[in-house]
Amino acid sequence: MDERPDWARRMVEERAARDWSQTDAVRALMARLPEDQVVSEQDLVRQWKRWEAGDAQPVKYRSAIAQTFGTTTGAFFPERSRRDGRAEILQVSGMDTVDIIARLRASDVDVATLDALRITADRLCCEYAYMPADQLLLEGKAWLARVVGLQHQRVSLAQHREIIALAGKLSLLVGCVEYDSGRPRDAEATRQAALMLGQEAGELSVQGWAHEMRAWFALTRGDYRGVIAAAEAGIAVAPNESVAAQLYAQKAKAWARLGDRSQTEVALDKGRQILELQPYPEDIENHFVVDPAKYDFYRMDALRKSGENRLAEQLATEVIRAGTDFDGTERSPMRIAEARVTLGVVAAREGDLDTALAYGERALAGERKSLPSLAMVAADLGQALQTHYGHASEAQEFVAHLRELRGGQ
Repeated sequence: MDERPDWARRMVEERAARDWSQTDAVRALMARLPEDQVVSEQDLVRQWKRWEAGDAQPVKYRSAIAQTFGTTTGAFFPERSRRDGRAEILQVSGMDTVDIIARLRASDVDVATLDALRITADRLCCEYAYMPADQLLLEGKAWLARVVGLQHQRVSLAQHREIIALAGKLSLLVGCVEYDSGRPRDAEATRQAALMLGQEAGELSVQGWAHEMRAWFALTRGDYRGVIAAAEAGIAVAPNESVAAQLYAQKAKAWARLGDRSQTEVALDKGRQILELQPYPEDIENHFVVDPAKYDFYRMDALRKSGENRLAEQLATEVIRAGTDFDGTERSPMRIAEARVTLGVVAAREGDLDTALAYGERALAGERKSLPSLAMVAADLGQALQTHYGHASEAQEFVAHLRELRGGQ
């Protein structure tokens, strides 16, 4: 059993995916070190060997190591930060869901009630990854209606602004679930409502995420120039918010599909730089928080599209590992599904039909999925199967299944 820290194991895997020796890796690292950290190559190679063995921690070199491998410090050296949203509601406000609803019906809006509503909204955003879509949509709409109803009560100007911002955040969540469920018209209307609420409240993050949703919708429709336009609009509104990193990632995905490797790399690096400047998130499971590990997920997609099989495979393995608890529970089933598709694409390109089909079938079997996104990514697997195994009946059956998936959106 490999008892090394995850970051030590990853150093080996990232290096191997690039066919680098330890000396090659050290030279790449030295090119990214500030002047006050420069040491001799020989000394750094000795340290690198100790890091890969897990015998020492590269404390002052963490950021440069992550940059060497094109990712964020928080993804390579993650912090554990998980909260129980329901417990926090009680801890902060002393209220559970029943108490909150009772106070709202009694028109009793105070600081504690608004705190409880905010934490409830955050909890729902954290449950996006795994709660069944129909259940989350029902609960999200119910809380949105309750929050919107507060606008007609007597509240202070500051409370009014917070209510509008909360309504904007819940609208974003509802719109995402609507789109996942194959209801694009409803999703677009909800997205526009979220944008207007964000503008009214002056909430840059809500506005940025509304533009990010527009970019996502365009990406799954194949409108890559539309993705770039939407991303640039969002970046202009919220250039310093964490959502800007995801907007750059959407640009990278679009450029990768347009075949422009240089623009893809530029967009990915700009997003990485933004994430490096952000504090580590308090709750990495919130759908509207760009956790550092998510950038590996973005890069995986771009590298798969660019044909970088070994790097895409290594990142797909990392995405699955990062999204799975020690007991095997999948915390990020939608990311993991796309990672499995990536592994299937690599297997198909390398001549292993059985493995490609096994990964593809497992990816499509998950209960919690975003139909448009999964169909878009799975189309890459379908294309690889048609290219390499066009006459194999098993491949033809899987491609037919994919057509049904896309037709059912």
